[in-house]
Amino acid sequence: MAQPLTLYLAAPRGFCAGVDRAIKIVEMALEKWGAPVYVRHEIVHNKFVVDGLKDKGAVFVETLDECPDDRPVIFSAHGVPKAVPAAAAKRDMVFVDATCPLVSKVHIEAQRHADNGLQMVMIGHAGHPETIGTMGQLPEGEVLLVETVADVANVVPRDPQKLAFVTQTTLSVDDTIDIVKALQARFPAIVGPHKEDICYATTNRQEAVKAMAPKCDAMLVVGAPNSSNSRRLVEVGAKAGCKYAQLVQRATEIDWRSLAGIKSIGITAGASAPEVLINEVIDAFKARYDVTVALVETAVENVEFKVPRVLREPA
Repeated sequence: MAQPLTLYLAAPRGFCAGVDRAIKIVEMALEKWGAPVYVRHEIVHNKFVVDGLKDKGAVFVETLDECPDDRPVIFSAHGVPKAVPAAAAKRDMVFVDATCPLVSKVHIEAQRHADNGLQMVMIGHAGHPETIGTMGQLPEGEVLLVETVADVANVVPRDPQKLAFVTQTTLSVDDTIDIVKALQARFPAIVGPHKEDICYATTNRQEAVKAMAPKCDAMLVVGAPNSSNSRRLVEVGAKAGCKYAQLVQRATEIDWRSLAGIKSIGITAGASAPEVLINEVIDAFKARYDVTVALVETAVENVEFKVPRVLREPA
């Protein structure tokens, strides 16, 4: 007889409104203009999603130079430096910006502070496309990057009285609070956002994990290794008391030996992981255990973002 297992399922989990919109933008662009449509960087950080769009005729590239002038190009949900749309416009390309509106909000904020004569500090991960995009809204040297509390000690601003900060939208809420406190302690005049830059979806998924983690012997986060918000969920789960927290892209990556003897498992997914992959993981457990599913719901999401007008108009 199969061993009983309680499977705690986090809610909210998986796709957020920004990811939903970005995928829809690629699909609608293919419908409107036909294949191929070029996408600069993975539209969202999920191989399964990207491969599905490739099958429909999307071509993924890392730079604008790889795109022909006569085909549409889409900028990924993570956002791009200002130089990218400027270069596309110079080449008379048709381009659609799939930047998440909550990332665009941070871009606008950074520009507003710069217009007011403030130098920016960005809390984010070096090399992540969202960080590159946000830092690229302002001229070189106008945005100083900090990744950790320790980095705050090394910030050398032009004028400590004229500073503001923004953050990447997919960070750990708790870690970010500590970095913000360190910035405020060192630069009392620093200006912050009216409301947290970390997006609602990141916050909600982390809250659900915190509620679920203490009940679980182990926890799996369905998501991609290059997905910032998915990796943060693993860290949050481990910090909240779950001894074994692991990132898997799909069911085939589950390390069953590490899960031997567990009586409860928590399942969640990063904001770019589709529900089909979450269900695949749940089915893998149902095939091995006598599963009872318990929902851990900490918020209900009903956010929806419109796609750009160019896609709502006929070709």
